[in-house]
Amino acid sequence: MSDSVPEPAGTAGSAVKDIVAGYSFTGPALDLGALLWDGRAVPEAQIRVPLGMLNRHGLVAGATGTGKTKTLQLIAEQLSAQGVPVFLADVKGDVSGISEPGEAGERVTARAGEVGQRWEAGGCPAEFYALGGIGHGVPVRATVTSFGPVLLSKVLQLNRTQEQSLGLVFHYADGKGLELVDLKDLRAVVAFLVSDEGRAELKGIGGLSAATAGVILRSLTAFEQQGASAFFGEPEFDTGELLRTADGLGVVSLLELSAVQDRPQLFSTFLMWLLADLYHDLPEVGDLDRPKLVFFFDEAHLLFSDASKAFLEAITQTVRLIRSKGVGVFFVTQTPKDVPAEVLGQLGNRVQHALRAFTPDDQKALRATVRTFPDSPYDLEEVLTALGTGEAVVTVLSENGAPTPVAATRLRAPESLMGPLDPAALDAAVTGSALYGRYAEAVDRESAFERLAARGAEGSGREPGPGPGPGPGPESGSGSGPGPGGESSGSGSGSASDRESARGKGAAAGRADPSLVEQVVGSGVFKSLARSVGTQLGREISRSLFGTARRR
Repeated sequence: MSDSVPEPAGTAGSAVKDIVAGYSFTGPALDLGALLWDGRAVPEAQIRVPLGMLNRHGLVAGATGTGKTKTLQLIAEQLSAQGVPVFLADVKGDVSGISEPGEAGERVTARAGEVGQRWEAGGCPAEFYALGGIGHGVPVRATVTSFGPVLLSKVLQLNRTQEQSLGLVFHYADGKGLELVDLKDLRAVVAFLVSDEGRAELKGIGGLSAATAGVILRSLTAFEQQGASAFFGEPEFDTGELLRTADGLGVVSLLELSAVQDRPQLFSTFLMWLLADLYHDLPEVGDLDRPKLVFFFDEAHLLFSDASKAFLEAITQTVRLIRSKGVGVFFVTQTPKDVPAEVLGQLGNRVQHALRAFTPDDQKALRATVRTFPDSPYDLEEVLTALGTGEAVVTVLSENGAPTPVAATRLRAPESLMGPLDPAALDAAVTGSALYGRYAEAVDRESAFERLAARGAEGSGREPGPGPGPGPGPESGSGSGPGPGGESSGSGSGSASDRESARGKGAAAGRADPSLVEQVVGSGVFKSLARSVGTQLGREISRSLFGTARRR
């Protein structure tokens, strides 16, 4: 990365001197760019952010086309060079070039000269992911149990009463050891709980109305028709993979979302699941000299849109508490007003790109944005509408935790490739990853769907296996809808004795070939099974702020 530029000698103007002093840190810091004053860059006045303050969270905002993506790339590659892992959501599929050295050109050379940057091409170690494997990347899946009722209710657009009913479904499944691995498991449990047998079991803890069950089942059906089934299942992604380093460099984890960008509520809620899972699993570490991970939450406004009060409270508390676990979170959106005040108040580092003021609503948003900044010598309403691409107004937290002076900044050029990676190179990177073998192939093992199907078969004297199961009935308004035995289950097919025989053969094979055992233990499937064994044995399940489940 580029060397820092020495402080200026005799820079004119007391305001400029104050800004220079405000960004003169003694410890390691990331270089953002050079001060803009009277329309020109002042390369002697470098605008920086202390590495140790990046777990105090931040905001990168600005209108479309103002350079937010390049700013994320600039920050990410410097974090990687400092040994800090980074998570980036690649919404448009154009950040994958961060893994390759950039290309010098007139524009890059000119920008580097303007801001005092010693530009040198370089890429970062990167891992490429895709939700459910839809796109170019190692598949990222979650089990329905770990996703939890609160986040799932947000995706399904359930109201508060329906969310509480879904929480009851999860509570029942937890207590009965019915693992909700994929969506057909959840549908099976909902259908069972409005059957005669299921209603009797719920008497002690409340009931589930047929009408509410019908709404949930219809929402699940619509959700599955959007292709969401691929996102839920096993092997479940271990968010600890996001904390990796390689040869002293932080790994940049890129989640490609271009294939699912038409399902914004889905991917924004999945990003929140990743963050909630990290929060739940990581130990308290207090203030570190550098973050364990910096997590960029793109299209953040989608997370907060139409969110319930309880959901917003959970986000606020997660963001507030995850700092002490060494994780920094940057929300990326168009204007600060997209982020609730309770969350915005926790974002100490700000990079605000240009805003437009073409309409009365734009002007209102501009004035609201200006009020979120500390006092400054700038006319911020004028500056924010006049910034060019790759320029921003910056304020960060200094090493002592105080806000730095507001500084209009011409940002540095990223040193990695500014554009998408060649598709063939991207596919080679994905299939060549050590993680590909762990997560590539979906596994459908015995879970709630198969167990309820077997239970129904035993009660009717039939052999366990696929077949019609209890449904919510016409009162729910969901039609006949599949019940617990309403569709083929893969791993749950065949008789119980066949499955026991298969297990026995697998155990014998494991005893005969220790190397195979080692392979299995190291696999993503085994880890997912191990994380689920608590439910199988009826152990207590702890749920985080969002109701996401992890076994003790």
